[in-house]
Amino acid sequence: MNKDFAAGLKQLMIIPATLLAIGTSTSAAFAQNKLYSPIPLSSSAEITDSLSDKDIPTGQGGFARDYTVKLEKGDNLAVDLSSENFDTMITLLAPDGSTLAENDDGPDGSSNSLLFTRIVETGNYVIRVRSFGETGVGAFKLKVTKLQPIK
Repeated sequence: MNKDFAAGLKQLMIIPATLLAIGTSTSAAFAQNKLYSPIPLSSSAEITDSLSDKDIPTGQGGFARDYTVKLEKGDNLAVDLSSENFDTMITLLAPDGSTLAENDDGPDGSSNSLLFTRIVETGNYVIRVRSFGETGVGAFKLKVTKLQPIK
């Protein structure tokens, strides 16, 4: 076989394979975004929702539901999570996905969660509501409050 012909054939085979790889990774990223879509919240919101076995599996037998909120540098935030159906756990994830703060049981001795934190970087944060361990699913109340400084 002619060397020039073989080299040209090899290049023709590489280009479609590269395009296939790009197309596949783009499709996977698109599908991933469709599967994971945190629920948007305002920076001061109170909602009643429900955790179910259709939510994000935690790997510890429980489930989680994510909410996204836009926060500004310097904001003081209080997140209150309560449920009569399961032992609550609240996690605040920074824009880079790292855990910024977490709370299992609030100061009142109950299994409800209460979290206070100061925001050091403007961005979109994720508030993750989940059950502790395998404690279950059910209705919950989530209250997000941007605290105002005392004047």
